[in-house]
Amino acid sequence: MNLLMSHLLDTSAVAELMWDRFLAPSTREALDIVAGGAGRGRPLLAWLCGVHDCGKATPAHQRLWSEGADLVRAAGLAWREPLAAAGAKRSRWRHDWAGGLLVREMLSAARWEPGQVDWVWPLVAGHHGAFPTLRDLREPPRSKSQLKGTGRWPEVQQAVLDVLTRELGFAELCEVQPQVVPSRALQMQLSGLVVMADWIASDERHFTGIDDLGSLSLNGARKRAQAAWEVLGLRGGWGAMAVPGPEAFEDRFGCSPRASQVMVVEAARRMGAPGMLVVEAPMGEGKTEAALAATEVLAARFGADGVFVGMPTQATSDPMFTRTRNWLDALDPRLASQVALLHGKRAFNSEWKRLLEDGGEDPGGFFGGVDEYGLGDDPYGATATVAECAAERQAPAEWFLGGKRGLLAPFVVGTVDQLLYAATRTCHVMLRMAGLAGKVVVLDEVHACDVYMSQFLLEALRWLGQARVPVVLLSATLPPAQRRALVTSYLAGAASREEFPVEVPETEGYPRVTAGWLGEGSMPRFYVDASRSWRDDLPVAVVPLPEEVPGPRATSGERNASQAAADVAVGDLLEKELADGGTALVIRNSVARAQSAYQELRGRFGDEEVRLLHARFTVARRAELSEECLELLGPKRPSRSGKGRLVLVATQLAEQSFDVDADLLVTDLAPVDLLLQRMGRVHRHADTLRPERLREPRLYVTGFQVREDREPAFVYASEKIYGRDLLLRTAGVLPASGRWWSVPGGVPTLVEKVYGTHAELLPGSWRSAGAHAAEEQADADQRRAESAREFLLTRHGEHEKPTLAGLHYGGASAGSSEERLQAAVRDGEESVEVILVARNAEGETFRTLRGRSLSINGDVAPELLDEVLGSTVRLPSKFTGDALALTPLPAWHGHPWLGRSRALVLDGARRARLGTAALRYDDLLGLCEEQAGS
Repeated sequence: MNLLMSHLLDTSAVAELMWDRFLAPSTREALDIVAGGAGRGRPLLAWLCGVHDCGKATPAHQRLWSEGADLVRAAGLAWREPLAAAGAKRSRWRHDWAGGLLVREMLSAARWEPGQVDWVWPLVAGHHGAFPTLRDLREPPRSKSQLKGTGRWPEVQQAVLDVLTRELGFAELCEVQPQVVPSRALQMQLSGLVVMADWIASDERHFTGIDDLGSLSLNGARKRAQAAWEVLGLRGGWGAMAVPGPEAFEDRFGCSPRASQVMVVEAARRMGAPGMLVVEAPMGEGKTEAALAATEVLAARFGADGVFVGMPTQATSDPMFTRTRNWLDALDPRLASQVALLHGKRAFNSEWKRLLEDGGEDPGGFFGGVDEYGLGDDPYGATATVAECAAERQAPAEWFLGGKRGLLAPFVVGTVDQLLYAATRTCHVMLRMAGLAGKVVVLDEVHACDVYMSQFLLEALRWLGQARVPVVLLSATLPPAQRRALVTSYLAGAASREEFPVEVPETEGYPRVTAGWLGEGSMPRFYVDASRSWRDDLPVAVVPLPEEVPGPRATSGERNASQAAADVAVGDLLEKELADGGTALVIRNSVARAQSAYQELRGRFGDEEVRLLHARFTVARRAELSEECLELLGPKRPSRSGKGRLVLVATQLAEQSFDVDADLLVTDLAPVDLLLQRMGRVHRHADTLRPERLREPRLYVTGFQVREDREPAFVYASEKIYGRDLLLRTAGVLPASGRWWSVPGGVPTLVEKVYGTHAELLPGSWRSAGAHAAEEQADADQRRAESAREFLLTRHGEHEKPTLAGLHYGGASAGSSEERLQAAVRDGEESVEVILVARNAEGETFRTLRGRSLSINGDVAPELLDEVLGSTVRLPSKFTGDALALTPLPAWHGHPWLGRSRALVLDGARRARLGTAALRYDDLLGLCEEQAGS
């Protein structure tokens, strides 16, 4: 048994340690201002965290445990019980909502100002993850007498609050009253800190029950909290920093800064308040290093204590994890081990696994502990086993790696989804927002957010602006309208305004930087600049390579023949261009097209000279292939003497933050900004040796058919992904064969043309089709934006609300699982992951894909767990309905990591039926959908 006062004091004691050892200087400063002066924020935070469970001092909660209820009644505190069990269930009233009502009443009785009462009670009422409305707090009709009961309940409830208040150093309750109402974003951060303190103080391994009132004291709670904190190994980031000098860049990255990197750091120095930096520079310019250098300046100037680096995909997050650790190692070697990698497949990142091993963990047994999403809402079952020597742990504290807590780690690299989840109306969203507050947020490849994802990005930027979180956005090719929307949303949040029209200044030149912040009187302030690129403009020959595109009524045989002809054309081209050796990158817009091209090229060049990379390999195989491709085509790639060749066939995985350098690129047509991104993988590094015939960069564009006197036709996959409007407009800027694009100088003009309103962009014979496509796209964009709004954290028109009350009321919740969250923020049908296992030839027992035996029921020996989990593959969304019917193998039920995993059982030939589809898994091709009769 644990007395309620014991838990309240324990939670307050944990909050004090969070203030001392975890919170960013900017957060402490903000709370001091709210509390009324320097040094007053710490006891206020401890009080807010401690009071969270005061609603348990009610019959509504005390009646739930019969043995404890008897003790309470014996002390003279009574209540009326419902007459029937069914009535008891209907009469149950949440203690968090009861606590919100109690706090509201008692603070009002203590003569707190109404505005201060209004923001405090939602922190109590919402500490289980969702903020109710004031109407929700009312005592339900069937729960009459469950708040105050009969007898001396009001005195007891007042005593609980008074004792907590006095223990924390306040003479009386009225003395706790803050002096300033915090912004809604700071309230959200405080709510997350309350939840964090509650979860830590609720861990029975570190806070054993106290059942004697005489044993209670704040000093005792502080000793328990101190011991728990040491075992958990929790810590903040780098603490207070001095503004780095000009020499810091070379110290961190081992080279002198380029002109564009100096420009970015200077913009960070000139900002008058926390704000947003938008960095636009060509591929290979060094935007990442510039952003990290600017992060140091922003953190030192504005009191941030860590960084979140968000990338567009899991594949791009992995190399950024390495780069961020290298940067922090140069800043302070003790920090590199504290970087958390945050995405669903991090257990298969070899560097992450080594980090856990060095930290004293068994990464095989840790897979489930790092699952950020699949642990439900239970805050206690999600905690992994605590290391015995946490004080010496050279890895992020395990507590940060439980469900929904990842962003609370001081240094985080992950997908941009992690930030987008913080803008959804989901349970415990305050933990995610608390993790972002107090950091510098860096987002790379922001142009990759489409109109649907952008709704969540813009919502997140509003909250970050109000929270005074410095944000650095990176892009090689950012359309002007998108830049304006991003900056405006951040400044609207900073000004706490629903509508905040601003004129974002433009600047000529490229690379360029745009900095925006609020000055005195909430007036927008800007600093814009441009610089020369580190290398001269490079003329890239853009050569159309049209193919026959079958019409919508084409038979499967006709479609296959067209695809085969297109692959043969690419094969003929590469045989000619790579006759003297060299490397080529082929990017297809769909997995099926990539697999088809790979098979053609493999038949010509052989296994050693062709690689395939896409998202439908198992996670383990994809990780291996990504590492191999980066090694073979990365900045320090091995020299290819003689006529050595290498061809990488890939999907959009190779489009962003994928540091490979090819001599030649063949790509399906895509919107111009993405074409330019892909072009950034060609001749990326100036010092790479290349064959004579490939010393001039060339880009071959395929995936479309030229039609006389009308607009071109596009392959189905490309049109489905990108829409006809942008494909038409991009086709309109493709130069005639043998002409050039100038990179990087011509990049801004190309992007502005395609994303602008230039009526003359399309040839006359295309314009009717172009106008129709533009209208269709506008309608589709509007529908997608509206469909995103049902999941947004804040409804339109409510951004100026002063408190968190009712934040979760109405609308749709995105849910808590990774699949549902990702589907919510990426506008996709909920896709399903399955684990591939095979039956032996006799069909009696199961095997791993590598042929290692499982039992007849699928029992997994501990040494095989990594191998089995590594066989996970995400199915295309069109298979979701059939895949949801899949279940774990019999022996997996109840297993901590496999119990919720669906198994797709392959036969001896690695084939399986899923609904009406025939699937096959191949180590070279990945998951394939086979045509009927093949």
